[in-house]
Amino acid sequence: MTRISKLFIATVLTALGASTGIAMAQTDHKSFESMALPDEDQIACKVPRPPRDLAETAYVRNGYRAILRIMAAEKWQETGSCKCFLTEITWEEVIDSGQKYITSSDPKRPFNTSELRLLADAKLAERDKACAN
Repeated sequence: MTRISKLFIATVLTALGASTGIAMAQTDHKSFESMALPDEDQIACKVPRPPRDLAETAYVRNGYRAILRIMAAEKWQETGSCKCFLTEITWEEVIDSGQKYITSSDPKRPFNTSELRLLADAKLAERDKACAN
């Protein structure tokens, strides 16, 4: 088989694969249109993404994000209000509060981010359960 024949066969197979993929994408698109959209409250009460200049690494930014979630849950515990506090707490407040969550002298890994996430998840699950009623 010549090199040109091999290129021709490869081109035909690629074109067939692409046309099959297009047909699959169109089928998948139809099912996507039938999905329900989340409630507007769920969209509004979303944890904001930490700004890049908040910390040098994503690990530390994720730690601050978890601290923000913890602070919001604590605010709920203090007030008893089911209001979304995630957007009312400033990143400066998070940094100040973050001092009590430092577990290491390593500036690139000052927090145990996994533990912070678990704590935030537990506190917010309590809030969600109480506010669902």
